[in-house]
Amino acid sequence: MRSRLIAPLAMALMVALPLGAAPLTALAQQLKPLDNIVAVVNEGAIMHSELDSRVARARDQLAKRGVTPPSDAALEQQVLDRMIVEEIQLQMARDANLSVDDTELNRTVRGIADSNGMSLEQFADTLEADGLTLSSVRDDVRRELLMRELQQRRVASRVTVSEREVDRYLEQQSASGDVRYRLSHIMVALPQSPSQAQVSEARAKVETLRRRLEGGADFASLAAAESDGGQALNGGDLGWRSAAEVPSIFTEAVPSLDLGDVSAPIRSPSGFHLVMLADREGGQGRNVTQRNQVRQTLFQRKANDEMEVWLQEIRAGAYIDNRLNGTPGS
Repeated sequence: MRSRLIAPLAMALMVALPLGAAPLTALAQQLKPLDNIVAVVNEGAIMHSELDSRVARARDQLAKRGVTPPSDAALEQQVLDRMIVEEIQLQMARDANLSVDDTELNRTVRGIADSNGMSLEQFADTLEADGLTLSSVRDDVRRELLMRELQQRRVASRVTVSEREVDRYLEQQSASGDVRYRLSHIMVALPQSPSQAQVSEARAKVETLRRRLEGGADFASLAAAESDGGQALNGGDLGWRSAAEVPSIFTEAVPSLDLGDVSAPIRSPSGFHLVMLADREGGQGRNVTQRNQVRQTLFQRKANDEMEVWLQEIRAGAYIDNRLNGTPGS
């Protein structure tokens, strides 16, 4: 419950051929193609060079996690889809005059270095060894903070937690104890107000994916190649969740799963889902008694569910011209 600001379009430079130059076909073979637009998002644009950089980073992250990457075409489309949604959010943040001051940015970057057991200087050296720069990472963090602020403003206003929900949670905790789950997720998305044909197509796809998993396919690799979920490029890993933090659409399925089991397809407004129980711990622990802590936990769970719906809504309301592989889309 984790892109760039609009860049001016570069003007192509006219190249004058000197007298006695090589034939045009030979010269063309020596020239590198100019950067081009792979997607137009409202008044913004995403350049091929930016997509190439993000794809390379995604491929490296998958390799470090031991996840077999999808095909080049599938990975490009996965990454571009994510960049499009990020671009929409950054435009919304700009229109709302949101900003991130340098103090907050520096504190967050230092926190990332600290969490990796490094000083800021060591962190910068490690980034350089990986082909990155501290400046580029600061830009990435600034964008993430802007999107987080926007999400908190737009999604939080749609979420409420009643006192009865707090009471019900405390009752459930008394029965379930302090159990935590590590979950992985595959989603086959549906558009807003889908037709029956679209629903049938998505249902057929998720059933096919489940059969592939039952046949021995690796969950992380399949998620990276096929999932429409936000964690697809992390192999669908949702991380560790307490019982209260499990997304509400999974709360009935997860407790009954054994380690390594995959749920039957689960329908939600955003699409069809498969969830796998990767690990489990606890189950003997304490009860939560502080109502404000419970309220915050329930708020976060509902906000996570609402986030998927909101992201679909803002994408549906944006003008998108997807030019990857020469195929326009919206």
